[in-house]
Amino acid sequence: MEERSERPDDYIVLLAQVPERIADLVAGLDEEQLRHRHAPAFPTLEEMVAHLAHAGTLADSLFRQVLIDGRREVDLMAALDPSPPERPSPEVLDGFARDRRRTADLLRGLRDPQWEEVVIDRQLGDLTVLDICERVGRHEAGHLTQLRNLLALLPEHRDLGPLHRDP
Repeated sequence: MEERSERPDDYIVLLAQVPERIADLVAGLDEEQLRHRHAPAFPTLEEMVAHLAHAGTLADSLFRQVLIDGRREVDLMAALDPSPPERPSPEVLDGFARDRRRTADLLRGLRDPQWEEVVIDRQLGDLTVLDICERVGRHEAGHLTQLRNLLALLPEHRDLGPLHRDP
């Protein structure tokens, strides 16, 4: 195993803050802004939030399966890149926030040897719990950056004043 400079606490803090960061970024946006598509290949803000919440909930479930149920074979990529939910809803983000609080509490309670427990991912090979935290954290941090970039590109609302008609 390679030597890391990151500590488990760094990942716990990063993972625990994701739902709150998402909520802060999209607070105050209206439906039109959330559904604005910058280009055909770009997701809307609504789709990006739904993806982050859905993937985060699946990653949290994977942590519970490994740490509580003792599962040793995982599919991390399926958790990080799930098919999109039918219709994003505010409840999805609320559920993600609840799940993530539980996951952060679970991770805070791990002892040092538990961080190095190895699970097998069919695509990625052997992973430790710390490796899973790193991959989930990088995935979510990347999407938070993408969310910020999409926000920066939102067209500004313009009040063109009242409509005047000539008689």
